[in-house]
Parts: sequence; structure tokens; C-alpha cells
Amino acid sequence: MSNQVEPELPIHDFPTATSVAEFERNIHDVRAKIDAAARSVDRDPADVRLLPVSKTVPEDRVRLAVAAGCHQLGENKVQEAKRKSENLADLGVEWSVIGHLQTNKARDVAAFASEFQALDNLRAAAALDRRLQAAGRSLDVYVQVNTSAEPQKYGLPPEELEAFLREMPNFQSLQVRGLMTLAIFSSDIPRVRTCFTLLRTLRDQLRDTDPELVGDGGLSMGMSGDYEVAIEEGATCVRVGQAIFGARQVPDSHYWPSAFPEA
Repeated sequence: MSNQVEPELPIHDFPTATSVAEFERNIHDVRAKIDAAARSVDRDPADVRLLPVSKTVPEDRVRLAVAAGCHQLGENKVQEAKRKSENLADLGVEWSVIGHLQTNKARDVAAFASEFQALDNLRAAAALDRRLQAAGRSLDVYVQVNTSAEPQKYGLPPEELEAFLREMPNFQSLQVRGLMTLAIFSSDIPRVRTCFTLLRTLRDQLRDTDPELVGDGGLSMGMSGDYEVAIEEGATCVRVGQAIFGARQVPDSHYWPSAFPEA
């Protein structure tokens, strides 16, 4: 990083995509920005996975997005994800749950999800493991870390991460693939960047200590408003919703315990 003062993140007005062509255009534009951000720090753009986030999006428009090339989708709420996975089963979509999990929803996640990106407590890990073993399945997981130190946010405190990861081999059906975080909701790029830098640093430290703790060492970080910064700091998965689907009418508080950035 240079010592120059960085500009603020731009305020976006995301238009709603209502046709396959519009979805194709939005996906192309996002992918182009992903590629440019990766190349700006000498990374291979192919190392960054785009996870479109379809929360609140009606199923008819999800079908358009799939026709435009979205074959893996992220959802925050388990109930919404379960409903869509059932109603859109003919599309062959893989579903990634990216929001906080209540243990009473573990059976549902074990039944349909291909990935869970918000693991941050042992009770949820145990509940998922029990349900997955009963179903004869395994599940890729990312461990969520609260890198912004906001008390209302989900995620493990950084100082508790290593101890948590050392417990994960007890849950044989859960395969740790990396770490996940939500940056602070701010237009101040240096403050946002700090969250992403911290997650990468934690991953690198764990790799030095015990590489098996973080599996593939993936970093799921960055949403519609900040994914380019996240890629510059090492993101291997960016969770992008509004830049693909359009602005949402549902407030952030519907999905997060307080006002956090939308995917």
C-alpha cells in the first residue's frame, strides 16, 4: 500500500436487473472490476470467486440470474434459502448460507447447503455436525471473525480464533475452507481496509503456526460497496448482491443485528 491518502468509497445507486441481458451486463461489469482489482496487486483474477447474493430477490428474478450464469448463490436467512432451494431445485443451484445460524436451523442447512460461511460458535458447529453425520454429508465452512470490533456484530474476536479452530477436528463433517468477515460500514477506505488486512494477517499467522487449521486458507470478504478493496487485501471470495441484482428495499436491520453493509 502507498502512503497516499485514499479516497472514500463511492456511494452506489444500483439499478434493478429485470432481464437476462441486464444480469449478464451486471455480472460482466462486476467481474471486470474483480479482474482489475486483482491485477492491480499482481494477483491472478481466477483466484477470486464471485458469490452472487440473492437475499430478498424474488424467485422469478433469481431464475433470470441463473440463466445469465449464476450457478452458486448466497443467502443470509436459512428459511429464505431453504424455500428457494426447494422451489428452484430444477436449476441445479448450489446454495451458500452466509448469515448467522441459530442451532434450531442446523437441520435445514445440513439438508440443502453446499457451504456455510458464518460459523462462529461451537454450539452451531456441534449441531451442524450431528445433522450432517445423520445425513451422510459433509459441509464446507468458513469461520467468521469480527475484525471491526463492533460489539453488536457476529463473529469471533480475533484473539479467540486459534482456539476455536483447534476444536474443529472434533466435528468431522465440517471442512474448514478459510475465514470470513464483514468490514465496518463506512465510506472511509482506510478503515474498511483495516478489517480486510486483519483477516489476511490472521490467516497468514495461522498458516505459519499450523496450516491445517485454516484448510485452503480462503478469505471471504468484500461486498458490493467494498469488494475491490477486499481483493486488494487478498479476498478469495467476494459476496456481491446489489451490484448484480439491484438495490434492496429491505433495510439492513432485517438481516444484521445493526446497520451493516449490504452484500
